[in-house]
Amino acid sequence: LNPPRLMRAWSAVVSLAVVMAPRLVGAFSRVMGHRCVGFSLVPACRPCPAVVAGAGSVPVRALALGTGGLRQRGQRQAAAAEGEGDGETGVVSIDDYEPKSEFLKIMKERGFFNQCTDLKGLDAKLASESVVAYLGFDATAPSLHVGSLLQIMLLRHFQKCGHTPLVLVGGGTTKIGDPSGKDESRKMLDEAAIAANAAGISSVFQKFVEFGDGPGQAKLVNNDDWLSSLKYLEFLRDFGTQFTINRMMTYDSVRLRLEREQPLTFLEFNYMILQAYDFLELSRRQGCSLQFGGSDQWGNIVNGIELTRKVDQKQVFGMTAPLITTSDGKKMGKSADGAIWLNPDLLSPYDYWQFWRNTADADVERFLKIFTELPLEQVSELAALQGAAINDAKVVLADECTRMLHGEECLAGIKETAKSVFASGGASAENMSDLPRHEISRTDFEQGALQIADVMTALGLAKSKAEARRLIKGGGGRINGEKIEDEFLVLSPAALGAEVSDFRVSSGKKKHGIVEIVEG
Repeated sequence: LNPPRLMRAWSAVVSLAVVMAPRLVGAFSRVMGHRCVGFSLVPACRPCPAVVAGAGSVPVRALALGTGGLRQRGQRQAAAAEGEGDGETGVVSIDDYEPKSEFLKIMKERGFFNQCTDLKGLDAKLASESVVAYLGFDATAPSLHVGSLLQIMLLRHFQKCGHTPLVLVGGGTTKIGDPSGKDESRKMLDEAAIAANAAGISSVFQKFVEFGDGPGQAKLVNNDDWLSSLKYLEFLRDFGTQFTINRMMTYDSVRLRLEREQPLTFLEFNYMILQAYDFLELSRRQGCSLQFGGSDQWGNIVNGIELTRKVDQKQVFGMTAPLITTSDGKKMGKSADGAIWLNPDLLSPYDYWQFWRNTADADVERFLKIFTELPLEQVSELAALQGAAINDAKVVLADECTRMLHGEECLAGIKETAKSVFASGGASAENMSDLPRHEISRTDFEQGALQIADVMTALGLAKSKAEARRLIKGGGGRINGEKIEDEFLVLSPAALGAEVSDFRVSSGKKKHGIVEIVEG
């Protein structure tokens, strides 16, 4: 067998299936009098029940080809095959269920729970023994941002409840790219970039969970350790029969791309198979029986559960957390000025604190529950504050989030910085150590080579020089607390004084930076 030729043949089969499936479904639907659901056919008189345990049970649409033709197979059937399910319908809502395990109680009370497989079975396991679970992130960026913080906090609670967390960095799957929620293929990264990103992600987790070799201590794993050594033909022979094109095409990550007529590469199409294989490997290597993920990973998680069940006959579980949005419907993780990174090299601790301080009133209670470990009674008291007093709750939120990520000493410095920033007049460079900084040479300063718009752009206080000038013209620019009157102000000894060595630049009331004048 020629592997490249086999790959081309397999790619052709996939392409043909992608093109023909909707047409075949339409034809079968007309001929057999079935109603069409996505790419599946379901007899109108036989609805398939959803068996997802969670808020608003969502069915997993899985296609099976048998004597009855194409039919929809909900997770009810998959769960039954695994010995799972709760009652006749298989539906158990977390809202109507009182968990016995400490971990699921916390998940329910604090808003971490979206859905899981076999809620009662998972709860019983968590209540009776120490469980190993994993959470995975691909190394596509040099750090994680606050959009991932809910899942990180979930893992922190999991460890504090006496269980063992595994942090999986997708050094192998990053080479392919997860198509979930994406309109186009990810940019391919080289080995050096992936390794650097993996190190950045690892450093973030060090702040939230305790790593080590002892019982209950977290472990860092990289799926490149097993994926890079796979032999293509052997992998296809051993695991290819466990996945059907029919079913894979029903997942949102594939279906939405096709409906929008956007390209989906064969490389990306394989991602879900490799993620499923990760669960099997971690089950074998680490005794892992639970996978966590965001709600967009549900299909991939179910694949891993079914693969592990079929190949090793092991009972494993999956649980997802909601993807957090703000009260105005925007995704968590980014602001108008860019991503809110969890790495201090990419976002200053002060800006991180300020992000939480600027939380919308409607989000305060929910964020205090999820992103802090404050007792729920205290959360309720803070959330009950009205009017200007709600700002006190926002300060508590900012303090708790920043302390957890950057430490007590850093928070103390930020508090001093905040006092200086919001006080009238200037402040020393020592008090401003956590603000973004930009250096200009003494020569450029003395020659008047730079304008205020140049440094505002360099500090990230404005996206462009034109925007900086508009801000100044509208009264939003200040130097050491003094309003800038000229949007074309030249930075020079005549404007700022010959002895100045650094100064604070502000854009509005909430964005600040430090300009340092260095010799040269």
